[in-house]
Amino acid sequence: MPPLELPLQTEDMADERGAVNRVRTALADAGIEDLSFTAEVFATGRTVLHLLGPSSAAPSAVGNRYPHELILVEGSVPEPWRRLPKQFPDVAPAPSADAPLLELTLRERLPDAIGATEQEIADAESCLGVALPAELKALYRVTRARWEDWNDAEAAHRVMDAVGGFELFPLDQLYIADPASRPSRWDFGAMQAIVTPPDAAVQQLVGSAGWIAFGDTGGGDRLAVDLTPGPRGHVGQVVILSHEEHTGAGLVADSLTDLVLRRPSSYTPQHHDDQPAIVAHVNARSPSLRSVEAAAHPGLEVLSLGVWEGEPASLAPVIGLPRLRTLCAYPGTLADPLEIAELTGLEFLQIGARDWRVLLDAGAVPSSLSAAAIEAFDEDPLAIVALADEILALWRRPPIPQTVVEGVLG
Repeated sequence: MPPLELPLQTEDMADERGAVNRVRTALADAGIEDLSFTAEVFATGRTVLHLLGPSSAAPSAVGNRYPHELILVEGSVPEPWRRLPKQFPDVAPAPSADAPLLELTLRERLPDAIGATEQEIADAESCLGVALPAELKALYRVTRARWEDWNDAEAAHRVMDAVGGFELFPLDQLYIADPASRPSRWDFGAMQAIVTPPDAAVQQLVGSAGWIAFGDTGGGDRLAVDLTPGPRGHVGQVVILSHEEHTGAGLVADSLTDLVLRRPSSYTPQHHDDQPAIVAHVNARSPSLRSVEAAAHPGLEVLSLGVWEGEPASLAPVIGLPRLRTLCAYPGTLADPLEIAELTGLEFLQIGARDWRVLLDAGAVPSSLSAAAIEAFDEDPLAIVALADEILALWRRPPIPQTVVEGVLG
């Protein structure tokens, strides 16, 4: 370090930067993006380095101190990512949807724009595997939104203003905002739940084969034409998918015509705050859920037991609940970890290392699991990796790869 009166300069860290770059180059040469490791350095300079991963069965082991996520069933995804949209026979396009008016308005606003040909529109439909709604076709007949068609950034901004204040995707960059387009780690996705109320305009899904993404707000949120609306929605309404959320969508306009003409939606959302929570967080800070009994009801899907003052809790109140699929329990919160074996519908389980040890020794790990996680804090990382390998072995999944390098640092 330099003297206190002098700032730290780049050249003062040349040795450290050189060492880091040698490691990064080695990883790049091996085709590995990142790698977890533990190192023991003894006073004599003897060093034992354990390189962990990468592993398809424990992807979050890479870049983390502990393997937080274990994929027990290859290719599996959390339940919300498997949810398909429902079909409501009474829904129809909004009365405001008017493709000829939309096209006329845009031609007046963009007289010099280059529109897509019918063949280009047909090619886009073939690529997507779905027919484009009339309003979206009308929009792209006016402008195909290719950057090479615009002379400068001002022209791009004129198109943005003309279509309603968003960045329009080129016709060949439309995509279906299905669940696969919003990927999530298991240990996060398993904690999500989605409910579409009977008076909803938009189905609260992760994604839908009927969501055609056609634009961006400029901040990462995507706009999509919705062909699978909720029971109170309209076919062809415009919805927004937040880049900060992995599930759900919000209504923007009843039709693409309304969006371009900047008309407000006629839908008034209702509030359903009186419904019991399907994702229950029981902990010391929860204002209402201070016990497992308070969280239990037939619709409960996710139960998270956090830190609280008091005796460990029994899982008896939630045994037999038909929809409970996720249990996360902070270490020390379970009175009897073996009660987990009676939760026969679990697909994701996250508990501490000691609780896992109890289940493994008793042969009581639920066979219904598709993924799991170990809640670890100050344990030896190599011990947690060994525990993870035991869990993976129950599903005949490959262990987390380990490479041991020994040497002397001089």
